[in-house]
Amino acid sequence: MTLPNWITFSRLLGVPFLLYGLYNPTPQARWICLAIFIVAALTDWLDGYLARKLNQVSELGKFLDPLVDKFLVLAPLMVLIELGKVPAWGVFLILARELAIAGWRVNQTTITGANIWGKLKTVSQIVAIALLIAPLPEVWQTPSLIVFWVSVALTLISGGIYLLPQNPIKENTVLDVK
Repeated sequence: MTLPNWITFSRLLGVPFLLYGLYNPTPQARWICLAIFIVAALTDWLDGYLARKLNQVSELGKFLDPLVDKFLVLAPLMVLIELGKVPAWGVFLILARELAIAGWRVNQTTITGANIWGKLKTVSQIVAIALLIAPLPEVWQTPSLIVFWVSVALTLISGGIYLLPQNPIKENTVLDVK
C-alpha cells in the first residue's frame, strides 16, 4: 500500500461520522458534516496529486479511488433522500451510471484514470452535496437543487462519454446499414 492509497482508504473513515451527523438537525451538526465532507473530498485531490508527484500511480489506486468516491458521494445522497432534500430518482440516475461503469470496468484488462468529464462530474457532485448539507437559508434551496441536477446531468454525460467506443467512425467511412 502506497501513501496515496492509504489517503484514499482514509476517506472512508469520515463516511460513518458524516452519516451519523446528517441525522442531527442542528446547524452546528450540519456545519461539522460539511467540514467532514469537504476534508474527505479534498483528500481525493491529495491522493491523486501525491500518486503522480511520487510516481506511485498504481492499479490498486485506479480501482480504489473511484470506489471510495462512490461511497463518499452516494452515502450522503441516500441520507438526503431520506431527509427529503433530493428526489430519489435523481440519486437513482447517479447510482445507475456508477453501476454501469463499474460493470463495464470488470471486463477491461486495464483500468484507466478519470478523464475531464469524470473530474467535472466528481466536482459537481461534491459542490451539490456540500450545498445540500450546509445549513443555508431557505433562499439557497432552489440553487442547491439546480446544482444537484447539473451534477446528475454531468454524471450521465460523463458515463456516456466513458462508454463510447475508443475509435470513433472516421468521416469518410461507408457504413452498411440494413
